[in-house]
Amino acid sequence: MMKLPSNYHPASDALKDKIIVVTGAGDGIGRVAAKTFAAHGATVVLLGRTTAKLEHVYDEIEREGGPQPAIYPINLEGATEKDYRDLSDVLLQEFGVLHGLLHNAGDLGERTPIASYAADTWMRVMHINVNAPFMLTQALLPLMEKAEQGSIVFTSSGVANKGRAFWGAYAASKSAQDNLMQTLADELEGASSMRVNSINPGATRTSMRASAYPAEDPKTLPRPEDHMPLYVYLMSDDAKGITGEIFNAQ
Repeated sequence: MMKLPSNYHPASDALKDKIIVVTGAGDGIGRVAAKTFAAHGATVVLLGRTTAKLEHVYDEIEREGGPQPAIYPINLEGATEKDYRDLSDVLLQEFGVLHGLLHNAGDLGERTPIASYAADTWMRVMHINVNAPFMLTQALLPLMEKAEQGSIVFTSSGVANKGRAFWGAYAASKSAQDNLMQTLADELEGASSMRVNSINPGATRTSMRASAYPAEDPKTLPRPEDHMPLYVYLMSDDAKGITGEIFNAQ
């Protein structure tokens, strides 16, 4: 795995004039990433299923003086190919270009043995964590090709590299997502300036982590804010030429 270059400190305007879509922007790492991107000059498009949460992040960005963000409510579990094409059309009309896409939204599913894993839960997790990012990426690629430098960042996990008991669909989906990232990066390398990478945040103080490990003391874990230099790095032109890599945030 790759790591953030030592002593890297993003410039305050590292993302100036960039348009960046963030999925799962209403909470956890997605919320912090959206706010951080805006603080470094990006216009952020907040995607998520809960409008009230997106509105809260929108207000936070405005209060902190970032560029005016945009809200686009969408439920990845039920969204169709047409829904993603409609999103692309709206972004084309509003912005004309897209510079960044952070695939942050995800579904943990159940912590249970494969033998008793509910099939409908398995299907839901695979759809949200694999099929939805595929369809969203495919729909937004033409818009991203309009940018001089584009960056797609997927969210990996420690269980993507090696499956672990009771992690079921989540582990399988993250492995598939890393493979999707690598396949797309290989297809685009040499034919496009687009970069495609993954970030494994590791154990982080989020509600998803609390659901997976309810007995764990969250104060022993790094906060999403602690990972943000890496997120800004991969979204900025500072990471020009780096593609097909999995970065470890810790």
